[in-house]
Amino acid sequence: MKKGTLLIKNADYVVTCDSEDRVFEDADILIDDERIIGVRGKRFWQASGITAKGDENHTVKDCEPDDEEWQAAEVIDATGMIIYPGLVNTHHHFYQIFTRNILAVQNMELFPWLKYLYEIWKNLNEDTIHYSTLTSLGELLLTGCTTAVDHHYVFPAGAGRLIDRQFEAASLIGARMVATRGSMDLSVKDGGLPPDSVVQTIDEIMEDSERLVKAYHSAEPYSMRQVVLAPCSPFSVSADLLRESAVLARELGVCLHTHLCETIDEENYMLEKEGIRPLEYMKRLGWTGNDVWYAHGIHFTDEELDFLAETGTGVAHCPISNMKLASGVAKVPEMLRKGVKVGLAVDGSASNDGSNLLEELRVSFLIHRLQKSNDAPSGYDILKIATVGSASLIGRDDLGSLAPDKASDLFMIDRRQETLISADRDPAAMLGTVGYKGKTAYTIVNGKVVVKDGRLVNIDEDELVEKANAEALRLYQ
Repeated sequence: MKKGTLLIKNADYVVTCDSEDRVFEDADILIDDERIIGVRGKRFWQASGITAKGDENHTVKDCEPDDEEWQAAEVIDATGMIIYPGLVNTHHHFYQIFTRNILAVQNMELFPWLKYLYEIWKNLNEDTIHYSTLTSLGELLLTGCTTAVDHHYVFPAGAGRLIDRQFEAASLIGARMVATRGSMDLSVKDGGLPPDSVVQTIDEIMEDSERLVKAYHSAEPYSMRQVVLAPCSPFSVSADLLRESAVLARELGVCLHTHLCETIDEENYMLEKEGIRPLEYMKRLGWTGNDVWYAHGIHFTDEELDFLAETGTGVAHCPISNMKLASGVAKVPEMLRKGVKVGLAVDGSASNDGSNLLEELRVSFLIHRLQKSNDAPSGYDILKIATVGSASLIGRDDLGSLAPDKASDLFMIDRRQETLISADRDPAAMLGTVGYKGKTAYTIVNGKVVVKDGRLVNIDEDELVEKANAEALRLYQ
């Protein structure tokens, strides 16, 4: 007999995203707190795609009989459900969710868009960060994302300890969170984009970065809190800040993250200011390697992609934001074939305008189909990017799949609904090819139910809506 804290039984399908790309039918999952003890089913097949080893026709095979009794204190009957690994969001800006759908910026590209919104964002405070974090994480949990990376880089003078408030909110709602301690030290007077009131000195940034790592970062398996050092972008930070951040991150054993190759404007800025392309600039400052990932990565050359693959440097793919700001489309099919590490991301909630990684998943599938036809990633490939790919990007080998000793993070979709009639012929590909526009039946993080029947479990949603809307109005006014 095997015992755990939670038994999920009778699932119609479990899409594991494991090393064998197995999809189980009539399946059970046994969980013991933060880890998965086992996954079993009566039949299985192997999903297929660029990154998978399965056969195109999904040959169904019987599993070896397993009559061992599984018991747990809590049992969920998953009849009618499809279960997926929890999605991992590799780049976001939670605070931006309170500046969505502003008429003045709807047709702007990145640089003018940033300049306009900085005049609002310079009024952020601890309440803004608390409620915007709850709002963003709430939407992510309701749509299957269990681990979120937030890149917060706006620190108005006197605004308080903003990253601390983010971790408090993540603990309250039950999400697994990676906070990237962003930074900017070049304001308008220095030739950058942000106003003077939201930049900091290098000494201030280094001191707070070290404080946050020591206070919150855990490198242990199944960690719920991690910290990454993340100067904002080459056009808003100095070379000294980038260089010192890389040194400090490696001294403390944490990863590095920044925006790179998002727009042609950025490329031209770097060529004019430094005489080299953005990636070469970052390479000279120690910003490549398997502990580094960039957001966007749209405008890399083929030779630069080869370099990323060789060094293990990763890319967070942000398709919807890149479309809205007319930045371009990342070369994800080429990245996958070359072996570049790729994860999926929502990006800023004001350049998206939401926090729904399921939507990102389908849009990513479609945009690459449009551009590459049969050479595009399959629906299952995009799911793998959003799970094991994203987990690898942020240095987590305990996340992204449903297998023994992996973290007990997952979500369930009830296939018995009108919008999914005939949609689940290939559940491994479905989230990319068909998409899912509803809320999850269950989302489980670290072995605990955080969404049930499409509602957040740990907070009062009605109260959150009221208080978050009030804070958003204050910020905008």
